[in-house]
Amino acid sequence: MRGAVLVAVAAAIGNYLQGWDNATIAGAVLYIKREFALETQPAVEGLVVAMSLIGATIITTFSGPVSDLVGRRPMLIASSLLYFAGGLIMLWSPNVYVLLLARLVDGFGVGLAVTLVPVYISETSPPEIRGRLNTLPQFTGSGGMFMSYCMIFAMTLSPSPNWRIMLGVLFVPSLLYLFVTVFYLPESPRWLVSKGRMKEARVVLEMLRGREDVSGEMALLVEGLGTGGDTEIEDYVVGPSEGDAGENEQARDTVTLYGPEQGLSWVAQPVAGGRGSMLGSSLGLQASRHGSMYEQMKDPVVALLGSVHERLPESGGGATGSMRGSTLFPNLGSMLSVNDRPGGSSWDEENVQPGDDDLDEEEEEYLSDDGKDDDDGGGLQAPLLSRQSTDVETKNEPASGQVAMQRHSSIGGGGGVETASTMGIGGGWQLAWKWTENVGPDGVKRGAVKRMYLHEESEAAPGGDAGGGAGGAAAGDAPSTAYVHAAALVSRSMLYTKDVLIGQSPTEPAFANPPEAVAAAASTGPAWRELLEPGVRHALFCGVTIQILQQFSGINGVLYYTPQILDQAGVSVLLASLGLSGDSTSILISGLTTLLMLPSIGVAMRLMDASGRRALLLWTLPVLVASLAVLVVANVVPMAATAHAALSTGSVIVYFCCFVMGFGPIPNILCAEIFPTRVRGLCIAICSLTFWLGDIAVTYSLPVMLSSVGLAGVFSFYAAVCCVALVFVALKVPETKGLPLEVIIEFFNVGAKASTLPDEEFH
Repeated sequence: MRGAVLVAVAAAIGNYLQGWDNATIAGAVLYIKREFALETQPAVEGLVVAMSLIGATIITTFSGPVSDLVGRRPMLIASSLLYFAGGLIMLWSPNVYVLLLARLVDGFGVGLAVTLVPVYISETSPPEIRGRLNTLPQFTGSGGMFMSYCMIFAMTLSPSPNWRIMLGVLFVPSLLYLFVTVFYLPESPRWLVSKGRMKEARVVLEMLRGREDVSGEMALLVEGLGTGGDTEIEDYVVGPSEGDAGENEQARDTVTLYGPEQGLSWVAQPVAGGRGSMLGSSLGLQASRHGSMYEQMKDPVVALLGSVHERLPESGGGATGSMRGSTLFPNLGSMLSVNDRPGGSSWDEENVQPGDDDLDEEEEEYLSDDGKDDDDGGGLQAPLLSRQSTDVETKNEPASGQVAMQRHSSIGGGGGVETASTMGIGGGWQLAWKWTENVGPDGVKRGAVKRMYLHEESEAAPGGDAGGGAGGAAAGDAPSTAYVHAAALVSRSMLYTKDVLIGQSPTEPAFANPPEAVAAAASTGPAWRELLEPGVRHALFCGVTIQILQQFSGINGVLYYTPQILDQAGVSVLLASLGLSGDSTSILISGLTTLLMLPSIGVAMRLMDASGRRALLLWTLPVLVASLAVLVVANVVPMAATAHAALSTGSVIVYFCCFVMGFGPIPNILCAEIFPTRVRGLCIAICSLTFWLGDIAVTYSLPVMLSSVGLAGVFSFYAAVCCVALVFVALKVPETKGLPLEVIIEFFNVGAKASTLPDEEFH
């Protein structure tokens, strides 16, 4: 994981600069208004502070779509350049108008970093530690604020503090950010795959994962290019297959999963009814009238993902799963090992040349027995699935050194038999492709390939029915062998999208000559109409709402009130007795407040992938409500000054600690996880725009609310919002820890479908 961790740390420097900027303007504005005589011009003074916020809001409106078109890395480089330019202009600033321009440019850099760093980290991190790494921006942002306060405090001790140096010194750390973005940060592998640049994506993944076999994850990234689909939940009993796949057609509708070793295969038999798994049963309970009121009100996505995390197998999965390992099929490795595959060709946007002649050449190359790799390992080898018949494979028997999958990957057998290839994708999930045969309206039998995300539910007794399904056909004569009950998310494959007539020429290799859907996805950018896909729309509602609730949960009000609380607690008197000026005391108090956040963020980093995002929100939101309620009581009920100071100080500390553990970082983490690759930047821009507009609304409404309803009224309003947020999280926010991004998206597709159909119609 070292590569992914270092890349996340480097990207999070952008948030460090954001925190640095927020703190420096808070200290520098004390001296700016004196030099430019802004005491009589509060509007201009407010603009000096808010111009960065305005710039961030403006650039957020198009940063996401542009990042979907040109990439994440170029936008992060642009962010570092804007930070650098803004710092230099602020260092110069001969008048207030130039200063406003500098703050606007700096705000552009802030907006790009805040919007795209969480997306970049999510797309480069393995699912097992994605939450921990995506908490880094919160940690580095708070760390930047603390370091900046320390610098400003030291400068305020001098006879004549220079605000230009306070603000302009930003260009120094921005140079480090520029260096790492240009010379170290790679492009997001998911974005590269979405543009058809497979060779580059493979190289980046090898660096991030620290291993050469990343073919399984590459296939997963391609399968995640879709924005919507008719995803179904299916249940299977899975067990070992005896003998050669071509001689082992035990039952109709059997799905055969092949391993890379000679003679190793697995058989999966559908469970009748589709409700035997925890996924199916939890969805049925949620949609039926037999569940509790809470279960009926809960979003289907919450119910589905909750059932996944409740039933993770003890042998692996969850946050401790591995991209290498396989909980469901422990002996299966990657189906796409580039070191063992003979021949083939990688797919890159420069060499896509489909055609019959190319197809025949590829087929002949695949069936050759020279055992050599003609592509120097630069990309994925093909094919993922091969529809050669058993007769053809027999005539072209592979050499002893070749992978056994060549003779076990037949997916054109008769009798309605389904076959598949499979590999682990992390978090206890398996990626498989299922070959299906159906008779069309014209009476012609056609075959199609569907993609399956498999997840182990429980062990099934051999020959038993495991949740109502048949497993006896797959049991064979091995009663001691364990069978497992697995749930599958089944949808159309992005690698194989065309139905293929039985008896025609074999399907072309997916990566050498990509299907039309994949080629189209690589050649076109995101479309606004894709936001109307039910799953995307469902995720957008969740992301936008949680961003609004976060902004109105009280953090700005508590930050505003903190110096007053600490002053009442005697901290200001203590610091003044040390000979500090009023400005130095104010800056030091703000620095101490920021310091309180760092240990709590460290705890959140440890818990984000262990307890989960949803669990942290459900634990911390009630504490936020309680701490705000105590602040209301402290400002309404008459009490001694000592008691008031103790209650207020304790409540503020508890509020800060719980906020940065939960409601601070988690909305951005969730928004970076729940959208499809093709529209992730666009959706993140919408959520970030909501964030900045909410920030502006709260900032400018706070003085009005203080003058109209008082401090107790403001905190009462924030407490009510936190109560609403708690209900929303309990009903609408799913748990996403340890799951591949592509699997999370499929759950939103299923949940959107379940929300619109009655239970008896949803299969």
